[in-house]
Amino acid sequence: MTQPGRPAGPTSETETVVLTAALDLLLTEGAGALSPQRLHAVTGVSRSTIYRHWPAPRDVLAALIEVAPRPGPVLTGVPRSDLHAGVDALCDRLRDKPVTGFLHAIVAAAAWDSAMTELRHRYVDDLLAPFRAALVPTGLTAAEREDAVSEIVSPLLLDTLLLDRRPARTRAHDTVDRILDEASLDQFHPSDPGPHR
Repeated sequence: MTQPGRPAGPTSETETVVLTAALDLLLTEGAGALSPQRLHAVTGVSRSTIYRHWPAPRDVLAALIEVAPRPGPVLTGVPRSDLHAGVDALCDRLRDKPVTGFLHAIVAAAAWDSAMTELRHRYVDDLLAPFRAALVPTGLTAAEREDAVSEIVSPLLLDTLLLDRRPARTRAHDTVDRILDEASLDQFHPSDPGPHR
C-alpha cells in the first residue's frame, strides 16, 4: 500500500517499456535524450507518469543503474585467481556495447550536469567491486588495495573510453601478477594455482 500523498511506483510493465526505450536512447543519442518529453514521444507512456517517476535525465540514469545486471566472478578467496577472473569478466563486459555505451554516455553527462557525477561514481564502483573484494585477503592496506585496483583497471577503462579500442586483457593479467609478486602475496596463499587466462 502506498503512503498518502506519495505516488505509487510505475507498474513493472511501464518501467520495462520506459527503461528499455531509455537505454536505446542513451546508446544512440546520449543522456540528453532522456527527457520526459522524449521518453513520452518514444514510448507513448503518459507524460504525467514519466514526470512523476523520472522527472530528469539523472533519474532515468539512476533507474538504469539499479536494473543493470551486475555479473561478476564468484570469489574463491584466492587473490590471484579472483583478480584474473575479475580481469576477464570486466574485459568481457567492456566489449559489450551496452556497458561501453553506458559508460561513454554517463561520462559525457557528468560533464554538463554535476549531479551525474555521483551516478558515474556509483556505476564505476560496481565495476571495481570484484577487484576490491578480491584484494581483501591479501593483507594490503585499504590505500594499497585502491592503488592496486586503479593500476589494474584504469588502463582498461582508458582503452575503452578514450582510445576506442578493445581493453588490453593480457596487459591487465600481467599487472595482476606483477602487483601480487611485488607484494610477495603468494606467502598468504601458497596453494594458489596462478593465473587463469
